[in-house]
Amino acid sequence: MVSQGAFAYTWDFVGDPAAAARFADLGVDTVTLQAAYHSVRATTAWNPRHRVVHAEHAAAYFRIRPDRWSALRLQPEAPSWGVEDEDRFGTATAALAAVGLRSEAWVVLTHSSLLGRSAPDLAVRNAFGERFAYALCPAQQDVREYALMLVQEVCEQYDVPAVMLEACGWLGFEHASHHEKTSGADLSSCARDLLSICLCAACARHLADRGVEVDRLAADIRTTVDRELQHGVPAGGSLIEALGSDRVQALYDHRTDVISGLVRDAAALASGREVLLMATDDLQVTGPDVGVDLAGFTQPPDAFVVKCWDDEEAAIARVKAAAARTDVPLVANVNALGETPSDLPSLAARLVAAGASQLRYYHGGLASPARQAAIRAAVLESGQARSA
Repeated sequence: MVSQGAFAYTWDFVGDPAAAARFADLGVDTVTLQAAYHSVRATTAWNPRHRVVHAEHAAAYFRIRPDRWSALRLQPEAPSWGVEDEDRFGTATAALAAVGLRSEAWVVLTHSSLLGRSAPDLAVRNAFGERFAYALCPAQQDVREYALMLVQEVCEQYDVPAVMLEACGWLGFEHASHHEKTSGADLSSCARDLLSICLCAACARHLADRGVEVDRLAADIRTTVDRELQHGVPAGGSLIEALGSDRVQALYDHRTDVISGLVRDAAALASGREVLLMATDDLQVTGPDVGVDLAGFTQPPDAFVVKCWDDEEAAIARVKAAAARTDVPLVANVNALGETPSDLPSLAARLVAAGASQLRYYHGGLASPARQAAIRAAVLESGQARSA
């Protein structure tokens, strides 16, 4: 039987005694529950106390023990929205356990505008010297210590069987900032990837150790991006085309070393729990899903979480390609919030047939009644597909 789950926020449960039973009614066996998360505005259709939660900054939803953080430069903030509860994650997992549902901790590691603004030297810096405050650079030791402490605190305090890691690497240019005004520049995907290359002090040092002339690299990125922005000359189809294979390989090796080190150390701190990594088999990618070589990743997690939010055929092809490249189990991250929820059951069944061993539906708390019905139908149909 394929394991099936739904993503959820702690505020879906805290203050709503009926919420856990509602999730159980979806037919899922697992809830992927936010333990550390970035800022967001979310609807809460059924909560007795509120209809919209505005999480104004990244926060830890588990119990924060100040003594564990006192020696670290970066420290998580507690939330101040929704129903007050100093241990929202614990309250929510207890409610889910009471109805027989398994909880796994959903931990966002490097996405925090609050911390990036407080420590700009630890944020991603592009070739123009501009900081992306929302993106902490995982090559920085202070960021690494913060990310691993998030994992350690969750695993020490809660009896969850799995930890799902989001943003276990670099966030890049792609980010929905307040009142985003970048689309009219018609930046190509390659130019956006060039703007996503971090050249902070830590990344510059690591790239220089790999033989890269960092000042020259930065200058070439600026020239290529400006040529596209100001003269309409495309940056190229890939980073290799824009920068050359040697420099791009050094960049990929640097990223892979940092990401694999985080996964390795997170797994050690997880003490036998499953580690699920949001990832894509495209080394050029930066974002919530890290770009890694699924076949050659030296520290494979217990499962790769593969995002299936786009066109159905593209999602199927992505899972098939991933299944052909790795023996590591695949968790399909399925968007239940798309334009045609009626297609969800067919998509889920096809993803299982393509090689997904687990499904996670995004997002049980944000789904309308019609979308919840689609999740229930998808759980049933994909379960039958695996049985067949």
